[in-house]
Amino acid sequence: MEREKAAAIVEAILFVAGEPVALGDLARALELGELETMAAVEALERDLEGRGIALKRYGDHVRLETRAVYAPYVERLLQPVQRQSLSQAALETLAVIAYRQPATRGEVEQVRGVKCDYSIQSLLSKGLIREVGRKEALGRPILYGTTDRFLEHFGLSDLRDLPPLPEAAPRAEPPLTP
Repeated sequence: MEREKAAAIVEAILFVAGEPVALGDLARALELGELETMAAVEALERDLEGRGIALKRYGDHVRLETRAVYAPYVERLLQPVQRQSLSQAALETLAVIAYRQPATRGEVEQVRGVKCDYSIQSLLSKGLIREVGRKEALGRPILYGTTDRFLEHFGLSDLRDLPPLPEAAPRAEPPLTP
């Protein structure tokens, strides 16, 4: 395999991996020896000189990273995204809906013990939950469920990937006083 093609494959692998990759793993993926793989890594490193990303080495691992000199520009773009993170109330509301779906606003409020109108509206506007129907009960309240955007936001491929709920700890009984 020619060095330029091997360097392009290394770049693709590191871009998708997003974390340090062992040189041995790269060699296996490329079906090359370690010396040929190192030559491809070094070629990629040279190709990236003066670009917005750089190849960084961590022992026998390599990774693509943003050059520090460009960090202020990246932060300027991504800073609004960080400010739009979910509040604790919205996270709690989302957790109840995710684990109990479909769930009504009343059911969520019963679990949380507080009103959640604002949190539900916020989650709807962010596309993390949606209306999935109406409950066959008095007033026919709206049922909410999570969306594919929810799965994407939390890096889940399926609702079955949600972590299991912790077991409820038994409450300690207060000592009896005579």
